[in-house]
Amino acid sequence: MRIILLGYGKMGKVIEGLALERGHTIVARIDEANRAEFDQYSPDTADVVIEFSHPDAAVQNLRDCLTLGLPVVCGTTGWLDHRAEIEELCHQRNGAFFYASNYSIGVNLFFRLNRTLARLMARQSQYRVTMTETHHVHKLDAPSGTALTLAEGILAHVPRYTTWVLGAESAENELPIISLREGEVPGTHAIKYSSGVDDLEIIHTAYSREGFALGAVVAAEWLAGRHGIFSMDDLLGEEPR
Repeated sequence: MRIILLGYGKMGKVIEGLALERGHTIVARIDEANRAEFDQYSPDTADVVIEFSHPDAAVQNLRDCLTLGLPVVCGTTGWLDHRAEIEELCHQRNGAFFYASNYSIGVNLFFRLNRTLARLMARQSQYRVTMTETHHVHKLDAPSGTALTLAEGILAHVPRYTTWVLGAESAENELPIISLREGEVPGTHAIKYSSGVDDLEIIHTAYSREGFALGAVVAAEWLAGRHGIFSMDDLLGEEPR
């Protein structure tokens, strides 16, 4: 498979190594320095774009991928105010767009565990929910995209929460998300249900970027030959009930 890396920072370099190990070819490594070169590529010269860039660059990157007819796997977070526009463009162009806030297989199983726990706790009004997410100091968006996906899973199943708020202070209907930025932490997400008598907590801890990178490469392999808008739920298959 011929891959363009759109964004060639730390994550892009890890993705490159794993893609090469799996027998793929990197046809271009695009970053700010050579961004103008991207317009020369097409489905004749590349099979997929893996986009891990910057929140400020992601929307235009995705527009250009879909306009050029290139399937795109996007791992950049912090741009989702424009998601409807990108999905509409994908439909118009009969394109292929795969987005996940986190490509780790373990994290996506954690998303499912989170939704299952939220359903179980929906009627247990004595429990208050708190989420804490910790990332490296270079991460620009807060809360993380992973935290927002977890929050969506809770809000969808626990009716007493109608929105989330950044920080520990919250109203009764607000889910607090505490965002910490420390050292080089790849990512830790903890969801705690607390009552006056006990706590129930689930945690996912990443030890390196390789889990995220591998999931992105697997998603690119899965996207080949498909048209439409996809997520890790599509890749993993139907969620057990």
